Amino acid sequence: MTFGKFALDLLDSIEEGFKNAKHRQQWRNTLVTYAQPLFQLPIDAVSTSDVLSVLQPIWLTKPETASRVRGRIERVLDAAKVKGLRSGENPARGRGHLDLLLPKRPKEDVKHHAALPFREIASFFRQLRLREGVAARALEFAILTAARSGEIRGMTWNEVNLEERLWKVPGNRMKAGVTHEVPLSDAAVAILTAARPTKAKPETLVFPGGRGKMSDMTLTAVLRRMKRDDITVHGFRSTFRDWAGEVTQFAREEIEMALAHTIESATERAYRRGRALPKRRELMKAWGEYCSGTSGVSVSVGANDLEADTSRDEQRDPRPGGPTTVPN
Repeated sequence: MTFGKFALDLLDSIEEGFKNAKHRQQWRNTLVTYAQPLFQLPIDAVSTSDVLSVLQPIWLTKPETASRVRGRIERVLDAAKVKGLRSGENPARGRGHLDLLLPKRPKEDVKHHAALPFREIASFFRQLRLREGVAARALEFAILTAARSGEIRGMTWNEVNLEERLWKVPGNRMKAGVTHEVPLSDAAVAILTAARPTKAKPETLVFPGGRGKMSDMTLTAVLRRMKRDDITVHGFRSTFRDWAGEVTQFAREEIEMALAHTIESATERAYRRGRALPKRRELMKAWGEYCSGTSGVSVSVGANDLEADTSRDEQRDPRPGGPTTVPN
């Protein structure tokens, strides 16, 4: 059994477990492109030097790709061992093995998502609400819920319970793979109430694009039409995090759960199962009021305060033409 045959057979057997077709194709492409020198080797003969010969040419020039290739080779060889086709240590293991043989990479500056300072959010919100169109409402809803773009664009009506004022995002659309409950503020409920069709099928998209689901660039296009190339859609999660941490007295656990971040601590996970949802309702209510300028908290107007613009935000895909940062 060669490494190549086993690797491709393994992919055929596990690819249904990948979240999307793009991820499946990336797995296959990286192995075929970069691990090709291993493909004709017997699976039980792949050695540390063989793995190094694959990784060394790209270790410094394509660091992210190299790390993925290493991890995928490691998984293939681990699976071969489970199948009884190999024995001994895995030559693609990183920590305590390859990291001792490969050169250290220079540290790079973290790339931050450009975010709007939270004291400017009410001013920005006033201008956003002047704009018409589904894309503008989707961006408004994304800000109010501190949600990721993909969660908003894939949102369907069967996930929404307006009576309970709750949006349940299924795990297959969440980064962590776990269902996420989002309490809805008055402002968020108002957007959904206005958008809801008279007869909405459960699978109908809440914020449809011109040809089905909105593209990844649709919300960004709203910012471009508002002349706000200095900020990003994802950056509004940072705006929320800054506001919650600096202005409110809500606990860190509540804020992190509102952002759907993975909770590592056992204590925090227990807290999630306890009183977190009622407290997060209060948190999102306060955020909605702050964005709407009705919380009584003074809001400074930034230098980029926008002129009113009531042009329609089109639903079609657009043509491509500091604050604390929050992980994806």
